[in-house]
Amino acid sequence: MQFRKKNPDSKRRTNRCDPAPRVWHELFDWFDSRVGVQLVKTEKRLLDEILPDLFGYYLVALAHPLQADKFTASRVSRQMVMNICAEEYLPPLEPSGFQGEVHQLPLQTDTVDVLILPHILEFSSQPHEVLRETERVLIAEGHVVILGFNPFSFWMLWRLALGWRKMVPWCGTFRSVNRVRDWLSLLGFDLLETHYYFFRPPLQHSGLLRKLGFLEKLGQRLWPIFGGGYAIVAKKRVVTLTPIRPRWTTRKRIVATGLVEPMKPHHKENYEQDS
Repeated sequence: MQFRKKNPDSKRRTNRCDPAPRVWHELFDWFDSRVGVQLVKTEKRLLDEILPDLFGYYLVALAHPLQADKFTASRVSRQMVMNICAEEYLPPLEPSGFQGEVHQLPLQTDTVDVLILPHILEFSSQPHEVLRETERVLIAEGHVVILGFNPFSFWMLWRLALGWRKMVPWCGTFRSVNRVRDWLSLLGFDLLETHYYFFRPPLQHSGLLRKLGFLEKLGQRLWPIFGGGYAIVAKKRVVTLTPIRPRWTTRKRIVATGLVEPMKPHHKENYEQDS
């Protein structure tokens, strides 16, 4: 099976954000807002629970270098952040950091153990290519962690009201868990975990956000699928080939059964007796 090709004009209807890489800069600016800071803290706590169970040698996160502390709970020895912002917005890169595009990862095939995609699919104009690149760079049994905004939540009301004004993150395409799961399944991934988080409305008021903190525990218990964000953990499936033992057959006789076979030579003694 293959991804269905979409009309190029549909991208304009579904994603009203500025094109990359500027949209990434605007997204990271939004993370510095009041509700953005609370969301980042919630995602940090969730990643602190997920990442310690994922092992390997190389972890790569497609994010902003200033968000590298979100992934420190991982036990992977070598952690790198691929900066997806424009060059004019680049802060000084860490020694382990590098720059690239989300749909053309500058990584070799089968080299990454853990790949983290924090809110990449919502704002990429080529989400299918992002996932294909994910499958390409991950090793066998490697893991991908996807963070996304949930379209079936209270946040969708803000998207309907503000999306047309090209305001990040509301201008992005919020993709459902089922849609992302289907895409991953087509590429040979097994879905391991799904977590929903942040059940408060996206209000830009610190006092109200604190007062509504009780909704986090209440939402996890009563309406878990309506969280503002979700995290998906999937593993790259390995198709093993079962060796088949060859069937050994006896070699056919040159002379078919029932036909006259060559006569055996007479012994010398027989010739002497006849003489």
